[in-house]
Amino acid sequence: MTTAARLVLGGVLIAAGALKIGNPSDSVVAVKAYQLLPDSVAVAVGYALPILEIVVGVLLVVGLLTRVAAAIAALLMLAFVFGIAWAWAHGLRIDCGCFGGGGQLGVGQEPTYLLDILRDFGLTLLGAWTVRFPPGRFALDGALGLGGDGADDDFDDHDVEDQG
Repeated sequence: MTTAARLVLGGVLIAAGALKIGNPSDSVVAVKAYQLLPDSVAVAVGYALPILEIVVGVLLVVGLLTRVAAAIAALLMLAFVFGIAWAWAHGLRIDCGCFGGGGQLGVGQEPTYLLDILRDFGLTLLGAWTVRFPPGRFALDGALGLGGDGADDDFDDHDVEDQG
């Protein structure tokens, strides 16, 4: 289960970052549209976010520093949930910019805040799952002895009681 969780979360992050990295000015526009950060911070976040998404996504996919990467991913997803909820609560009509684009919606376009929040919260749960349980059979962490036992079980060895 953990292998599937980290592959889905990592794949989504890689896709989101890859769709933004080619045109970072769009990422900056998307971050500014939330009206949460001062312009100078929004610019820095807009440029850094695609890189962070790709790096964390790759770490999750290969299973290297899995729990740290999953914690960062879960915090990112929570930040995205907060940002989208903020935009919704403040009556902003923006595209989340989650997979490129972003900014103000055009005439006739409707925001998809509820779906975006549900998606990102689900991804937060995948991150939390990946932090909690061993990284899975196909993780480099196990092969390199960097935490977790490398098994694709859904619990740590200390969670198993001696049955006999």
